[in-house]
Formats: sequence, C-alpha cells, structure tokens
Amino acid sequence: MPPPPFRADQVGSLLRPQALRDARNNEDYTVVYTRQVSDSIKKAEQSAIELAVHVQITRDILPIVNGEYPRAIYFSGFFENLHGMTVFDALPVPDAFRTDFPTTTGLLKSFGLKTRASVIATNKISFNPDSPPYLSEWLQLRDLLPDETYWEKTKITIPAPSYQHIQLKPGTASTPDSGYKDDESYFRDLAACYTKTIETLYDHGCRYVQIDDPHLTYFCDEGFLAGCAKDGTDTDKLLDLYIKVYSWIFEPIRGSSKYADLKTGMHLCRGNMLGSTHWVSGGYEKIAKKLFNETEGIDTFYLEFDDETRAGGFEPLRFLPRGKHAVLGLVSTKTAEMENREVLVRKINEASRVIAQAWGVSEQEALVEALAISPQCGFSSHSAKGGLGMTREKQWEKLELLRDVARKVWTS
Repeated sequence: MPPPPFRADQVGSLLRPQALRDARNNEDYTVVYTRQVSDSIKKAEQSAIELAVHVQITRDILPIVNGEYPRAIYFSGFFENLHGMTVFDALPVPDAFRTDFPTTTGLLKSFGLKTRASVIATNKISFNPDSPPYLSEWLQLRDLLPDETYWEKTKITIPAPSYQHIQLKPGTASTPDSGYKDDESYFRDLAACYTKTIETLYDHGCRYVQIDDPHLTYFCDEGFLAGCAKDGTDTDKLLDLYIKVYSWIFEPIRGSSKYADLKTGMHLCRGNMLGSTHWVSGGYEKIAKKLFNETEGIDTFYLEFDDETRAGGFEPLRFLPRGKHAVLGLVSTKTAEMENREVLVRKINEASRVIAQAWGVSEQEALVEALAISPQCGFSSHSAKGGLGMTREKQWEKLELLRDVARKVWTS
C-alpha cells in the first residue's frame, strides 16, 4: 500500500505578515469574497508568498503552501468565480441561515453581527474558463519554486462543495428562478465545476489538492443536529448527500489514468477562527464509518486530535480502510505553547494501535501504511486572525517540531 504523501504535513493557511495585513486593511469578517484588488495588495501578497516559500524550503517544511495569502479567508475565491453564482453581501442573521447554525450563532453572540455574506445560485452553475478558481494562485506559487521537482512537494487547498449549502436556510442555496428544483441537481452542476477546477490545476502541474471540509464535523455536534431537527432536516440524508458529491467530483478523474499521480486530501476540524475560537465539539464516531469508506476520491484525511475534550479520541480510526491515510492533527495552532515530543510519539503509537487491531496487522505495519501528523488546523483561516499568542516564528517552530517527530517515528 502507498504511504501518506508526507509524514509531517500542514493544513494550508499561515499567519499573514503585518505588511500584507496593512496593505489589505481588512479587519471586517463579512468581507470575504474575492474582489478586484489593487496593485499594492498584489505586491504585498507576492512578497509574503516569496518569503513563505523561502522559509519552507530552507527549513525543509513540506508540503510547500502559499499560506492562502491571496485569500481573505480559506474559502475565498471559489464560489464567486463560477457562472451562475451571486454574492449576497448582507443576508440577515439568523433568518437567512439554518436554525442554530453554530458558526452563525457564534458570530452573532461574539460580535453582534446582523448580516453575513454568502454565495447563492441565481442561475445554472458552470465553470468559468475565464476565471478558473485558484489557477492564478497555483501559477504564482509554482513559479516561485526552484524547479519542477518541487511541484509534487507542493499543495493547493480548496473549500468543500457543501460550504454554502450547509449554512443557508434549507431550500435557499439557489433562488426559485435559478433552474434548480432540488439539491441533487444543484450539487451535480457544482461537482462538475470542482472536477474541472482540479483537472485545470493538474494540467498546470499541481499534483496535490486538499479540500477543506470542516463542516462535516458539525454532524458530530449535538447543537447542529438539534438545529437541523427544528428545520425538519434529516441529517442522515444530508450527510449522505454531501459525501455523495465527492463521487460526482472524482468519478471522471479517478476513471482516467492521466491523473494517476494526483494526491487528494480532506481536512476536517471544528473551527479555528477569530482568536482560537472553535464552533463545534464531538468526536468522529458518528461520521467515521461513512466518512472513511464512502467518500470516494479522497486518499488522505486530515483529522483534528489536539484536544480530546473537543475532538474525541482515536477509536473512530478503526473504520479507516486499508489504502487510505489518516493525518493526525496533534499540534495545536490555537495556542503558542509547544507540545511535548514524547507525548506526540505516544499519541501516534496509540492511533497506530487502534488501526492495527482493526486491520489485523502489526502496529508497525499500521504506522507505516496509514499515518502521518500535522497541526490540527491552519494557522490563520482568516487573514486577520490566528491562535492566541501565536507568532510567525512560533508557527515555524511548530511545523519543525512535526518534521522532527516524523523523522524520529518513521525513520528510526
């Protein structure tokens, strides 16, 4: 069985340099979707990415990422670049959103926000060849790499297809005159856009795509489930739909030998926003079997495990099938405190023990076939925010800690 792409991985976002934050001057959480940016902002982004790439190469931190520096938030730049999708800057909170949706209610309580932006289908959704999502990001990053051998050591992140749909009030992810009569037709067109996006990135040299799908963990949270019940939503069917979308995305890709060397990952967490805030709690037990076995096209799962109270223990890893990988998010981006190396090694061994028992193999076999480590989330899902007390140097030290622990565990 092929091993995980990297034994020490990272989720994608990095703390933005102050110069980039100053250039953007964007502290408003509601302004998250891509707009035309000035030359001064583009210059600041370029300088920030150049420095980040240099640091990652110098310190041997892989895979190389652009830190999501061109984005205001991790999901910026996808939905608003598709035909048929329209940004609504000021949907009313909470009326336009799912009942008791954790993110919305959290924002409302913390900041008193009365509106929130979302992207809604107002016409048939289709890929826009004049503005392919994240292609410019990839090319910008690719052109900063020393040579083509680094392309396969580099990763791009994209948001999950369910991002808009799961938040909005049931039945409102598309307008009545959009042409969509049901959720399946909406998602089939959206899935085709994901397929084309990934194919386009691949055609320009990208070999590693990670889809950020933190909202799947909401199905582990009692508050979210209770809100859905109030709305009359069958959460089992909703989860099945969201998982099914991945098969629609990847069926054309996995069916072609052309993409045999494409690596795919899915990141799940419980939020890392606005000063270490998390939105939901609950272990993976409720979703693990479906997640690991029915999410077609995904090779590697990035899982939050830095806090057992919030994220639960390793027991759900027993559902991981052979041939797929779990990246253990053991190092916290929420706090500047450094983790203990020996504790990290012990946790890795605990996880390998669970998988070994499920597979009927030795712990060493499970360790080699299935596991890798990473932070539990990105360091700055929103461009203006990061973990409490976190600094850019501490960020690099945490990534180096993961690198060094991985070398000890998998090469000793």
